[in-house]
Amino acid sequence: MPLAAGLPGGAAGAAMGAAVGPVSLRELLLAATAAAEGGGAAAAGGDEEVCVVGIFGKTALQLCSEKAALVSTVCDRQVFPLFEQEDPELADGAPGQEGDPATKDYNQLQAYYSQESRVLYLVLTSICDTPQLLRACGDLAAAESRESGPGHPSGGPAPLPHAEAHEFWKHQEKLHCLSLLYLFSVCHILLLVHPTCSFDITYDRVFRALDGLRQKVLPSLKAAIKDCPVGKEWKLNCRPCPPRLLFLFQLNGALKVDPLPSRGQDPCGHLEKPPPKKHSPKRRLQHALEDQIYRIFRKSRVLTNQSINCLFTVPANQAFVYIVAGGAQDGDDPVAMLLDQLRNNCTMRETDSLLAPTLSGPRRYQMMRHGRQQLSFHAESSSSSSSSSGQLVDCTLKEFLWQHVELVLSKKGFDDSVGRNPQPSHFELPTYQKWVAAALKLYEVTIEGKDDDPTSLTGELSSKIMGSIKVLEGYLDIDTKFSENRCQKALPMAHSAYQSNLPHNYTMTVHKNQLAQALRVYSQHARGPAFHKYAMQLNEDCYKFWSNGHQLCEERSLTDQHCVHKFHLLPKAGEKPEADRNPPILYHNSRARSTGACNCGRKQAPRDDPFDIKAANYDFYQLLEEKCCGKLEHINFPIFQPSTPDPAPARDESSPAPPEGEIEKLKEKEPQTQGESTGLSLALSLGQSTGSLGTYPPDAQGGGDNAESHGQSGDSKSEKRPSLVDRQASTVEYLPGMLHSNCPKGLLPKFSSWSLVKLGPAKAYNFHTGLDQQGFIPGTNYLMPWDIVIRTRTEDEGDLDTNSWPAPNKAVPGKRSAVVMGRGRRRDDIARAFVGFEYEDARGRRFMCSGPDKVMKVMGGGPKESAIKALNSDMPLYILSSTQGRGLKPHYAQFMRLFVVVPDAPLQITLTPQVQPGPPPCPVFYPEKQEITLPSDGLWVLRFPYAYVTERGPCFPPKESQQLMSYKVLRGILKAITQ
Repeated sequence: MPLAAGLPGGAAGAAMGAAVGPVSLRELLLAATAAAEGGGAAAAGGDEEVCVVGIFGKTALQLCSEKAALVSTVCDRQVFPLFEQEDPELADGAPGQEGDPATKDYNQLQAYYSQESRVLYLVLTSICDTPQLLRACGDLAAAESRESGPGHPSGGPAPLPHAEAHEFWKHQEKLHCLSLLYLFSVCHILLLVHPTCSFDITYDRVFRALDGLRQKVLPSLKAAIKDCPVGKEWKLNCRPCPPRLLFLFQLNGALKVDPLPSRGQDPCGHLEKPPPKKHSPKRRLQHALEDQIYRIFRKSRVLTNQSINCLFTVPANQAFVYIVAGGAQDGDDPVAMLLDQLRNNCTMRETDSLLAPTLSGPRRYQMMRHGRQQLSFHAESSSSSSSSSGQLVDCTLKEFLWQHVELVLSKKGFDDSVGRNPQPSHFELPTYQKWVAAALKLYEVTIEGKDDDPTSLTGELSSKIMGSIKVLEGYLDIDTKFSENRCQKALPMAHSAYQSNLPHNYTMTVHKNQLAQALRVYSQHARGPAFHKYAMQLNEDCYKFWSNGHQLCEERSLTDQHCVHKFHLLPKAGEKPEADRNPPILYHNSRARSTGACNCGRKQAPRDDPFDIKAANYDFYQLLEEKCCGKLEHINFPIFQPSTPDPAPARDESSPAPPEGEIEKLKEKEPQTQGESTGLSLALSLGQSTGSLGTYPPDAQGGGDNAESHGQSGDSKSEKRPSLVDRQASTVEYLPGMLHSNCPKGLLPKFSSWSLVKLGPAKAYNFHTGLDQQGFIPGTNYLMPWDIVIRTRTEDEGDLDTNSWPAPNKAVPGKRSAVVMGRGRRRDDIARAFVGFEYEDARGRRFMCSGPDKVMKVMGGGPKESAIKALNSDMPLYILSSTQGRGLKPHYAQFMRLFVVVPDAPLQITLTPQVQPGPPPCPVFYPEKQEITLPSDGLWVLRFPYAYVTERGPCFPPKESQQLMSYKVLRGILKAITQ
């Protein structure tokens, strides 16, 4: 702590107390020690015996300190400045801490030695005083501003959490208690200053805490002063004597003696005035406070019969309470005092004006106070009226204090023990140098926290002292103690709320929901600064309970079903599952089973819910290939052909970054994957057109609604863009997922998720009976007819729509007039193909759709509706199943197969399937060979993937709230070109 005022005379002056102002106690002790080691006059002057008076307490919200003003009043001179000056050490903080308020000690000990009266005054300033409280609050506000930063959402500093603020103030209270412990260890007399005229009951708790702390740290204090030149009793009790505690209360102008009103102003003047009492109101209040304080301390056993065992003593036959009549009239408020003095100086008489310039220094201060006393109407200054009326004269503050100081200076000591067998207490009046030697050692132990070990580092906290400080928590931090008891009682209720209605194994989502319920129950009962601490403990306890054998596997299947096993590991290549290990080694299983058909659709078999893309789109169908469609003709899609024994999956570096606006949507809707349908081409090694994934124009989407789509234009073949020069696909890196519009170019998967199988020739399909396969709902197993005009029309044949059925009895130009269209059409004019869009649900029920959201229903004789409408529309990838179950959850059927009957005619039917399994920005999926030309005279089946997966994850089926039309098979899946 730096000097509070200048020190004339250097270290010798400080050691002798010749300073005109107060100094920091630490500087005083160091200067006196240096002077004693240097010897000389300074050391010789330190043989004077001194009485040490400590002053502590609270102050009102004023600019000046009442405690400092009391020293000025007793010494009858302006010792302390009127206004507090900021301590630069407190402003800068500890070195390296950048002004962190948590590391600061806002307690200041200032010393003033009155050499005339041989009294050393120690004034403790803490956060109980207005200046230090303002500094602490300012430092907290600055720390909040630094932590929150300029980007705080509220635009201002973030408020300090309740628990942290409570811990900060309680830490400062502990430091204040350490400073009080020091005062109670080095002082003879202690003055407790309070800004009101009522006793603060919290001091009872503070004194009990100090008494318990003193008993704990007494061995450390003994070890600190064992080599000091003080008496044996001082070394044994670590104090010169049991200090006497005096109380000073401020009235703040509440008690005044008004002058008697005149006879004309008194309405009750005819009443007889009661006789005056023996004691003034101020003295009666002092006696009442003394009785109250003594009873409180005796009840709490802070005061006992034997004074040697007490933290402090109070006199039995002397006054220990004094009431200071505060207010502007006594100079306690410097602004009011200066204004009154200025007003009085302006109205001085001539005799006073001649005398005023000659007054300066202490004499000027005395004249100011004496002048104010003549104008004061306080009970203290009205001594003449009190004596004439028969009341006892009230003593001054200096007289009140000096009756106790004289007992110390006369070496009589304090005999404050009571009872039948009172034991005399020890007393020692040290010299200045002896007191400095003992006070410096105690200062290093209690205030600075240094260890008594000489090898300890400077500033290192003593483990013994810091361990003993915990004794204070039970006394001072009542709020935290109550809060911890309350929170500990709320924890079992919160644990019960967490474990209620829990399955044996559950997922992270269930854990978070149950934890939120437990925190809700906890917050209803827990209170206080320990709330956050035990909330974190509740969080940890619930997590330990969940992770200790109750954690469910978080993996979700490709149909968005959770694995039912508890947390487990997957078997490695060639490793068998072991359910008894910890954690067990098992394959994922959601216990969900469905029924699916093979590639050609003729055989159905049950299947487990798949968790990887290979099991979903390849392994299941390969098992059925051996039993059903292995001997059928296939059109194979190109796959990855490795050239190295250890091929690596390709990194998704070329995938575009997700748009900022879609990030939150993708978190909520996990079925979608990132990327936009940008129309990227397939790998150049496939020899496909780079524009094949572009947006289809309206006239090119269908298969028979215009002349160009049927090859009726003579330029149709020439307009077809030739395939690009083949480029070898990568033989080192493979595509880990499926082929889609956002994958890197030149990469192929290890297997194909698509299948194209020929069931037989075109005549294998019977238009009247439909498909003869398992699982079809009756009346839904028919393919729709698709009539394709294969003869080029001339201009004179008119603009007749060849795709529509002609009107009855209407002749076709250029043909025999007797032949009616629709009944005698020539075979070489129109070729009829058949198309079927098959949907399959999880229970193996299959049906055809004749259009978007329209399930086919044929009573007999084959369907009458053409396939042109379905070919010109985006068909839904998922549709509500035609037969729903009893549950509330809807059942969806997925588009699984496309049946195409290619007639034996001079035309080419090109297959270009494209699937978008989710709303944008979900990419578009397509097979490894995008444009597939189907050979004529055949019944072909294109099996679509069961699940759609990208490098970023699976595209899950739609939820109940999602639009089904966002999951679609794009139009233009079939094109017909005449040869």
